[in-house]
Amino acid sequence: MRRYRSVFFATRGQERFFGLPSRIAVAWPHFFFTRQPRTLFTMGDFVQDRHKPPSPLDRPRELIVACPPMRSNVNLSRIVRAAGCCGVRRMICCGNAKVIGKIARDIDETLHIEIHRTLPPILKKLRGEGFSLVGLEQTTGATSIFEFAFQRRAVLVIGNERTGVDAEILEFLDHVVEIPVYGRPHAHNAATATVMALYEYCRQYPRG
Repeated sequence: MRRYRSVFFATRGQERFFGLPSRIAVAWPHFFFTRQPRTLFTMGDFVQDRHKPPSPLDRPRELIVACPPMRSNVNLSRIVRAAGCCGVRRMICCGNAKVIGKIARDIDETLHIEIHRTLPPILKKLRGEGFSLVGLEQTTGATSIFEFAFQRRAVLVIGNERTGVDAEILEFLDHVVEIPVYGRPHAHNAATATVMALYEYCRQYPRG
């Protein structure tokens, strides 16, 4: 089977915009089938298939996301949405947390959100239940997320957008991971960093 090089065709009046000679734009059938055979590059190899059903998990996720009082409900809502997409079933928020439904949609039945006054009491309780407490922060002694191996049963502790993970919270943590920054500003947005950490956890435990 002979295959021909694919070209972009324009109608009369468009040839000037696309920089094509009029004889090609108008008489394209003759141009297409009389040229030397070439490899045909098609443009229809990928078709949108959005809103697929969730990928199946062999077991429920045992990751919990814990947030301090956040300055922005937009950031909080982005974290909630990412947690839902990653199959996280439980999230802990503090203060006057408000989730924006237009951002974090369709998570009502899959993600349970708890509101606490502060993090230390609940973190202490979770540690007693066997969870590893992992902070996402830039600190001395922190491990690059590229080198960190998450325990399956873990709590990912997020920092406030302005103050990060407070010193009081740092004392509770078993590990601290940080995401390398290669330019300016010197730190990722709190929601962006959380999404990266969630993805890394899912990469390590793709089936739950």
